[in-house]
Amino acid sequence: MSREALLGNITAMLGDAGFVVSDRCAVRPKSFDLVARRGEEILLVKVLANVDALDAATGAELRRLGTYLDATPIVVGLRTRDEDLKPDVTYFRHGVPVISPDTAVQLFVDGIPPLIYAAPGGLYVTLDGDLLADERQEAEMSLGQLAKELGVSRRTVSKYEDGMNASVEIAQRLEELFDAPLTAPVDVMDGAEEVREADPMPEDPEADPDDAPVVAVLRRAGFSVHPTLRAPFKAVSEDEEGRGRGDAESTVLTGHSEFNRTAEKRARIMASIGNVTRTRSVYFVDRSKRESVDGTAIIEMDEVEDVDDAETLRDIIRERSDVEEPA
Repeated sequence: MSREALLGNITAMLGDAGFVVSDRCAVRPKSFDLVARRGEEILLVKVLANVDALDAATGAELRRLGTYLDATPIVVGLRTRDEDLKPDVTYFRHGVPVISPDTAVQLFVDGIPPLIYAAPGGLYVTLDGDLLADERQEAEMSLGQLAKELGVSRRTVSKYEDGMNASVEIAQRLEELFDAPLTAPVDVMDGAEEVREADPMPEDPEADPDDAPVVAVLRRAGFSVHPTLRAPFKAVSEDEEGRGRGDAESTVLTGHSEFNRTAEKRARIMASIGNVTRTRSVYFVDRSKRESVDGTAIIEMDEVEDVDDAETLRDIIRERSDVEEPA
C-alpha cells in the first residue's frame, strides 16, 4: 500500500471513529500529516509506510507540539526496515508511540487499547503487580515457588509485584498459572508514558533569524514563543496568563513570511488545524490586502510594532479571525 493510500485510509477511519479531522498538511517539511479531535482527545498523526523514516528531529517536534497543543503525537505505519508491524503492539521511535493500521482501528474504532509494547530485547506487557501478589497469596504460593515455576529469580518475581514489566512469555505463563488476566493495556492516548523510554522533553529550537521581529512583538506582548522547524506554522505562541485562566484563545499558531500563494496555503492549513485544536491562528506579513484567510488572521508587521500587551494583540487576532471573506 502506498503512503498516500494509507493516509486516506487513516483519515477515513478517524472520521468513522468520531474524530473531527483537519485538512492534510500538504506542505513541506512537515512533522505531522493531520490533527484529529474527539471530545477532549487530540491526536497529532504522522503516517509512514516505513516507520524507521521518522528521524530524531521530527520525533522531537512531535513531542513538543503534543505538549503545547495538549495532544498525543502518534505514528501510524506499516513496517520497519526488517518486518511488518504486529497488531496489538505499541512501538516507539524517538519517544513517539507507533502503531499499525490494524492496531489503530482496534484503539480508535473498537476502543480496545494494545496490550503489548516493543522495547530493546523483545515484546513486553505491563503487569498489575498488586493483582499478581493477591493471586499468588490466594494460591498459597511463595515467591520462591512462583520463581521456580517461571524459571526466574525470587527477586525478579518480587519486582513483578512491585510493578516491573514482563516479557509476553512470562505474562502468558502467569495468566495460565492463575487463570486470571494480569496485564494492563498500554495507554497510547496518554503518550504511553508508563512504558515509553525515559527520554527528556526536547528543548525548543532557535527561532529563524528572519522571524526575530515577530518573536520580539509576541514576547513583548507577554507570549511565550515556541519555534517549530517542520510544522506548517513557525511557532506556537502562548499567553501564559490567559492559559492559566483556561482561555481557549491563549494559544496561537503563528506564521510569518511574505504574503504569496504558499503563505495563503499555509494560512488555510493553520486555520483548519486551529479549528480542530480550538486555537487561534495568525500570519504576520509585511504587506497584504487581506485581513483573514479561512479564519487565520493576517496582520501587517507595522500594525503591531507598538503593541505591548497580550489582550490588545489577542483582540486584533480575534477581530481578523472573525472577518468574513468576500465570496
